[in-house]
Amino acid sequence: MTNTVPPDLEVLGMTKRFGPLVALKDVNFRLRPGRFHALLGENGAGKSTLVKCIMGYYHPDEGKILLDQQQATVRNPRDAQTLGIGMVYQQFTLIPNMTVLENLVISKAKLNPLINWLEEEHQLTQFMEKMPFKVSLAAHVSSLAAGEKQKVEILKQLFLQNRILILDEPTSVLTPQEADEVLGHLRAMTQAQRLSVLIITHKLREVVAFADEVTVLRKGQFVGSGLVSDLKVSQMAEMMVGSEVTTKPKERSAPPTKTPKLAIHDLRVHDDAGVEAVRGLHVTIHSGEIVGIAGVSGNGQRELVEVLAGQRQAIAGKILVQGMPFEPTRKQIMRHKIYCLPEEPLQNTCVVHMSLAENLAFRNFDLEPHSMGGWLINRPALRRSAHGLIERYNIKPPYPDTPIQSLSGGNVQRAVLARELSAEVEILIVANPCFGLDFLATEEIRLQIVAARNRGTAVLLVSEDLDEILELADRTVVMFNGQLVYETTSSGADLALIGRHMTGHAV
Repeated sequence: MTNTVPPDLEVLGMTKRFGPLVALKDVNFRLRPGRFHALLGENGAGKSTLVKCIMGYYHPDEGKILLDQQQATVRNPRDAQTLGIGMVYQQFTLIPNMTVLENLVISKAKLNPLINWLEEEHQLTQFMEKMPFKVSLAAHVSSLAAGEKQKVEILKQLFLQNRILILDEPTSVLTPQEADEVLGHLRAMTQAQRLSVLIITHKLREVVAFADEVTVLRKGQFVGSGLVSDLKVSQMAEMMVGSEVTTKPKERSAPPTKTPKLAIHDLRVHDDAGVEAVRGLHVTIHSGEIVGIAGVSGNGQRELVEVLAGQRQAIAGKILVQGMPFEPTRKQIMRHKIYCLPEEPLQNTCVVHMSLAENLAFRNFDLEPHSMGGWLINRPALRRSAHGLIERYNIKPPYPDTPIQSLSGGNVQRAVLARELSAEVEILIVANPCFGLDFLATEEIRLQIVAARNRGTAVLLVSEDLDEILELADRTVVMFNGQLVYETTSSGADLALIGRHMTGHAV
């Protein structure tokens, strides 16, 4: 990577429409050379649209991009790369069955028909020596932990000599130590004027710790910017949602009795490839208790949730609900009042082409008053029930006949949570309930989870956001390599120790 100062990036009067929807309206933005700049806003605020216009994925209807005061033409991501602009996405773009070396080499814009691998390895070895973090070039990507994969994604952009780096929620798969390490190194590179960084994040702690400047969008329009050192967290949050925002205390009532509601003994589960992903797991959750499972993704959490939700078959072990053997069939799930909010609920627990009202009724569509005789759907009753849940859970747009796929991520989360909490709940299983959601939606959903706990519900919270677990859970356990390897009360948690267990380096 050259030592040339990064270019000054400006966006002037950017407007982007999708049919009647105005996703961006006359937005101005500037990323100064060698600055670490945070882009904030609620879901649907226009953040992703703005950076996709910069990267050439979208073509704006109005406005222009300037680099060092000269207008730049960005027709596609290849043009952006030619101009030294690269992006690291939420989802990994690496090829799992190839090595780190191979992934970096094939990312080049131009490749010779015959690749001299010895020469490429020599060049990449020299490149790695200058980088702030290291990953083995010989390692297969499939063998890397999530944090190492994220480092490779960033190294790829630096190897391509991009001097402007756009990061979209880059720490969602990282432990606290990994997040601080990666962002700390990138900040050092900006301070050395080797790089400019634009980060999209909902984690205001990271903004305060690493960013120099912040820009806030709301409903597709610019609403404010400034130096992070001049702004309070509450001011940033207020700019994001348009009103004063305060984090409400999660008041907890003591359960009347400490009754075990969900007990898992020696559970073993295969993943999609037939490899054992959950290995002899034991955990008990009591009435009025939230147990948080922390861990880097890919350590068996998804398979565990799928078994409890009836989406995957266990190969061994026992699940007891209030002391009785449990099989996750619809009949037993309803009888034991077990409800679930899985991750990516639009794909995992909704029918995208059906209406909001129909999706809200999945639990009880064949029961009165939604059906007559167990088979004829009473659609007026379905809509009346939907109106009540829409109002109670602040789902937008508030129209029962709206296809659920047209809702924002936060409103899909609200809808599924409304459905899963609409009746008496004994056991609630939630997985990454606030992933990618804005400040306001996150606060609402977390309050609902704690409220269920206070009503006596046993809650299993699986999350890759350690801050979320420590805020909500009564007990925190760490899942690594398919097993629970560490347990602590959330109030007495040692972040460094939890992080070491999450990466298997506790000893």
